[in-house]
Amino acid sequence: MIDRIDDAIGFHRTALNLRSYRQELLASNIANADTPNYKARDVDFKSALQSALSGKTEGSVALARTQSGHLPGVQGANPFGAALRYRSEYQGSVDGNTVNMDIERAAFAENAMQTEAMLTFINGRFKSLATAIQGQ
Repeated sequence: MIDRIDDAIGFHRTALNLRSYRQELLASNIANADTPNYKARDVDFKSALQSALSGKTEGSVALARTQSGHLPGVQGANPFGAALRYRSEYQGSVDGNTVNMDIERAAFAENAMQTEAMLTFINGRFKSLATAIQGQ
């Protein structure tokens, strides 16, 4: 039963995780708006979601342990790392920072609204599953 519920909301779970990851990136960009030489980053949501749904881990690198004392690399720390890109520079700055606060705030607000919409869809999905289970 649980595997069917997982199948029913699997897409939404993956998309919500990606939205959360993107929100962290945008918040990091905003927090580093005054950091010299900071390069704004974002994720291409469409390609990252396609990669995550297909199970591809493009760009991931497995670390080789050449000595027994080496620690293994953290696996799965960033499942969407392949889609991480630097944002285009719209206006150069003297300190080399590429964060444009207007763009970052707009992207942050848009991503927050899309996250809320995704949560609404998931909530509706659970309500329909509960109705189906109750037989009403």
